Amino acid sequence: MSGIRPTGRLHLGHLVGTLVQWASFSRTDDAFLEVADFHALTTAYDRSESISQSVLEVAIDALAAGVDVQRATLYVQSHVPEIAELHLLLSMIVPISWLQRVPTFKDQIVALGPEIATYGFLGYPLLQLVDVAVMRADTVPVGRDQLSHLELGREIVRRFNHLYGPTLVEPQPALSEFPDVPGTDGRKMSKSYGNTIDLADDEDATTKKVRSMVTDPLKIRRHDPGRPEVCPVFKLHQIANVPRVPAIEAECRSGRLGCVDCKTELAESLNLLLRPLRERRGEISPELAAATLDEGTERARAVAAGTLATVRAAMHLR
Repeated sequence: MSGIRPTGRLHLGHLVGTLVQWASFSRTDDAFLEVADFHALTTAYDRSESISQSVLEVAIDALAAGVDVQRATLYVQSHVPEIAELHLLLSMIVPISWLQRVPTFKDQIVALGPEIATYGFLGYPLLQLVDVAVMRADTVPVGRDQLSHLELGREIVRRFNHLYGPTLVEPQPALSEFPDVPGTDGRKMSKSYGNTIDLADDEDATTKKVRSMVTDPLKIRRHDPGRPEVCPVFKLHQIANVPRVPAIEAECRSGRLGCVDCKTELAESLNLLLRPLRERRGEISPELAAATLDEGTERARAVAAGTLATVRAAMHLR
């Protein structure tokens, strides 16, 4: 089971970090792929009018990236009401101290401001666990920075099963080393930073963004030797231009390769990488995306209803 928050247009980081993985899962496993709009509300509750359009954007990009919806289940979180009910039921057994100790809770308050510290945001890790548990998923792909969330979820499952008998599946992590995708300003690529290369951009927009990218601050003139290890342009070459990476590294260090030429080559490589997805994206209508989500949500609800019925019976609710 895996999910994406629909908080805006998806970008290159989403593609290499999640969508490529989704496409792989959809061909080989019984995958549940969630467009997590409840999760989007935890940080965008004051901008909720944009979430429904973002949900369709995620579906379009998932289909364009090659997700096989004949095998995988692609669905909208808020259209599965069993998720909300299971979240409520499990919240009755989760100590507040468990939620407060999750490292990202305080980190995100510092990063996004105190107004983000809502009841819903505190319960974000529990809702993540519910997303997994309601689909009876046994494996969750996570990066190391998300391990604490999953371990909390596993504790909650163990607590529930101790109180009410073996009912919920304890999910196991599948550690994934997600690529470090820098944005145009050198920070992590993120919509909140305004530094993204979007999947929906055209080739001219991509080229323009690449030309604006920051590089090694000590490489001022064309023939100055560069430091590829500190340059975000070089990191994107490692994603989009792999065969040329050794030569680019050597030429940059020696001063033979200037930043303008390096950026030009990167823009060409990124556009070549993204061209098939963008072409497929143009063939997928919002109506097709919506119908695909409706079909997947119906399948997801059937699984979720069975899980919820089992939980209610374990808790002696009628």
